[in-house]
Amino acid sequence: MNTGKKKISRSFQNWLFLLVVTAFLMTTAFLWLFQTKLAKENAVRLLELNIADVRQDIQDASDENLLSLTEKIAGQLNGVEIITDELLFELCLQYDVTEINCIDENGMIFASTYPDFFNYDMRSGHQSAEFMVLLEGERDYVQPYQPVSYDASISRKYAGVVLERGGFVQVGYGFERFQKDIGEFVVGVTRNRHVGEGGCILIADESWNIVSDRNGNEGRNLDVTGIWIDTQTMFPGELFTAEVYGKNCYCMYKQQEGYTIIAVIPQSEAALSRNVAVGVTTAMQIVVFGALFIMIYVLVKKLVVDNIYKINGSLAAITEGKLDTVVDVRSHEEFAALSDDINSTVDTLKRYISDAEARIDAELAFAKAIQHSALPSVFPPFPNRKEFDIRACMHTAKEVGGDFYDFYFVDENTLAFLIADVSGKGIPAAMFMMTAKTLLKSYAESGMGVAEVLTQANNKLCESNDAGMFVTVWMGYLNTKTGEVTYANAGHNPPFIRHADGSVDVVRSRPGLVLAGMEGIRYRTNTVQLKAGDLLYLYTDGVTEATDAENNLFGEARLQAVLQQKMSGDIQTVCTQVKEDVDRFVGEAPQFDDITMLALTYAPAGEERV
Repeated sequence: MNTGKKKISRSFQNWLFLLVVTAFLMTTAFLWLFQTKLAKENAVRLLELNIADVRQDIQDASDENLLSLTEKIAGQLNGVEIITDELLFELCLQYDVTEINCIDENGMIFASTYPDFFNYDMRSGHQSAEFMVLLEGERDYVQPYQPVSYDASISRKYAGVVLERGGFVQVGYGFERFQKDIGEFVVGVTRNRHVGEGGCILIADESWNIVSDRNGNEGRNLDVTGIWIDTQTMFPGELFTAEVYGKNCYCMYKQQEGYTIIAVIPQSEAALSRNVAVGVTTAMQIVVFGALFIMIYVLVKKLVVDNIYKINGSLAAITEGKLDTVVDVRSHEEFAALSDDINSTVDTLKRYISDAEARIDAELAFAKAIQHSALPSVFPPFPNRKEFDIRACMHTAKEVGGDFYDFYFVDENTLAFLIADVSGKGIPAAMFMMTAKTLLKSYAESGMGVAEVLTQANNKLCESNDAGMFVTVWMGYLNTKTGEVTYANAGHNPPFIRHADGSVDVVRSRPGLVLAGMEGIRYRTNTVQLKAGDLLYLYTDGVTEATDAENNLFGEARLQAVLQQKMSGDIQTVCTQVKEDVDRFVGEAPQFDDITMLALTYAPAGEERV
């Protein structure tokens, strides 16, 4: 019978093809990314190496040029007796330098072309302190071209040479001066340099005019090459891309002695090794993955898929509940063993289901009997006491439930009575209910007031409450002589009181937190006065939250209306009539919650009960 679904062989073929293609694409993508990263790293290393060589050449030429000028100036200063500012100005003009400072053996400037520097302590500045090596045995020292400490907008290069009289002379000049001296060297430094096969080195000055370019663009602005550098966002030593002379290239720049050195290599050249490696590997992968796909599909379909398809037909019937189906696939030893195991498992499962159903039914019936036996079930419970009458009933939603009621004398004239609702249903709720019922009765019979009973029971139930269950309780003490009821409420529905004249009111008070909700809760004591013929009606939310087929709730208003109706017979009629009205309301809808009720009438001595 054609169901319109794919065969397992076709599904396996499609999935195997998808997995093979996915594995191929992932492997190829990984290889591509890895080789791309490797190619970029190789390009970076190549660019850095070429830039480093050019920077070192420029720095060596610049250092040598400034040191030569400084030694000439030092030679002239060694030949005079007194060094004056006027002499330094003359030497500045003669050698076309920007600044000359003379420093004594203590590191203090005693003559300078800048009067503001007079008596300046060279040790006090980060840059100037570097020249203190000339007072510690070094003969000369050259500092890199950099912004000066007193004005970051000015960049200079300084050199120092020791004087024969002691101390040393410091000479500085700006970019324009040393560019004049080493410009010819810089122009030629990149003429014969190649980065790889098709890359090159470019050098630009501070105005972004090309100083050296093997393509012959010296004197023109750098943008003719296609390179544009924003020093605010593009940092020295970082790789960036640009279209240089019509080719997409990897580029990197660094600065040296006022020059910007740019190394360029075409991306196609950098990626050549990647393309070769990926191409060869991809071709091999196509052959390997294609062969794997064919072999795996043929073997699995022939040896496994066909037999799985047969077994799947039998399992489909079993999963639909046809436990009498027999699996009989015996083409191979493994499938024969699998068929026997499935048949044996189904037989065992049928036996276990039957045994479990019988055992559960028996255990639940026993649990229900235990639970009901723990609740007062003989009415009237105290036939010799004429001051009151009490009735109660419980209808569980499952075999066992979490609702309960209780009543007992705590002394000769005080009747304790309560109703409670445990969170949840079934066996866990029933067990928690038995614990709560026992604790409440134990504390009440010990002589505690009703509020203290709830307080102590709450603390005890909070201990080791890993299941997070809780219980709502309304508990009262009836003084059989006066009709006064002292009560406390732990999150339960407020009861109704039907007066002798037929009117019905809600006994409202501020409820406390549910029991087992939080330790340390203190509960309040409240009172209500019963008069002759009054009836106090307690209930759980299974009454008011009973739901019909259209999801409508029975509600408090409907319950109050039922209690206001004229009822005949004894007090049990109240519980019976409420249950009958709830049943009529819900109709065929299932009962989802336990329904529990307790009714108490008060009749002082000498007066007739209603």
